[in-house]
Amino acid sequence: MSQQKISIRFYNDREVRAIWDDENAKWYFPVVDIVGVLNEQDYNKSRNYWKWLKRKLTLEESELVSATNQLKIQAADGKKYNTDTLDSEGIIELAKNFPNAKATKFLDWFLYSDNSIDGQSKKKAYALFESNLIADEDVGKIESLKQIHAYIFGGLYDFAGKIRKKNISKGGFQFAMSQYLDNTLQDISNMPDSNFDEIIDKYVEMNVAHPFMEGNGRSTRIWLDMLLKARLGLCIDWSKVDKKTYLDAMVKSPVDSSPIKSLLHSALTDEVHSREIFMKGIDYSYYYEEEEI
Repeated sequence: MSQQKISIRFYNDREVRAIWDDENAKWYFPVVDIVGVLNEQDYNKSRNYWKWLKRKLTLEESELVSATNQLKIQAADGKKYNTDTLDSEGIIELAKNFPNAKATKFLDWFLYSDNSIDGQSKKKAYALFESNLIADEDVGKIESLKQIHAYIFGGLYDFAGKIRKKNISKGGFQFAMSQYLDNTLQDISNMPDSNFDEIIDKYVEMNVAHPFMEGNGRSTRIWLDMLLKARLGLCIDWSKVDKKTYLDAMVKSPVDSSPIKSLLHSALTDEVHSREIFMKGIDYSYYYEEEEI
């Protein structure tokens, strides 16, 4: 894997790691972490238990063993070792091999808890309302966006607050090439932002740049509101911004920014000190990122 993305979740104060596998495009979970949670055991006991259970399942010709995927994961000694991992479906099947109440509670948490990456990062985003995270001179700069991203996703992604080093695309659209990204981001930082049109132009360019591996939309919308607040004494009431209309307008924005400008202008409010407006904004921002089912 060229870049390992790691999410840390906590169940009863015990660490459950998740590792993103680019090749298979899914999250994998170290089996020893899950065993440790289910049996309330330390690493060595969990590893030995998994060896025993793995042999037992192999003799039973369980498909769970064949579903394991070995990924190199950093251990406590700082070195990376091949580690048995399972995807979400595999973890559910693994938990079913632990016939105790702990497994049931764990599955409730694993499937529905807000201790997911989105849940944890959303809690951090809420906390931004009370923070003085961004210095006035950094508003509108890439430095402020990096701080926001690191604040929201710190401890969840190992690339939190770090500019990506690989090319990414979405829906056939190629975002800014990584080899030119540092210069591109400085150019965007230096764009004027004294009025609404200039601010949205800057926002559109930052979206095209897409500086992070993930979490661009959520962090950049907060960045936009901080910029509007600092320059104009306004922010966006995102609850008035329809999801489909917004996403369609953002797709068009690199060649025609008038739809997104019109949409966001109609949702401006001077309630910049309203906690309710801020919280609704975070909720809607995360809602925009949800996949349609």
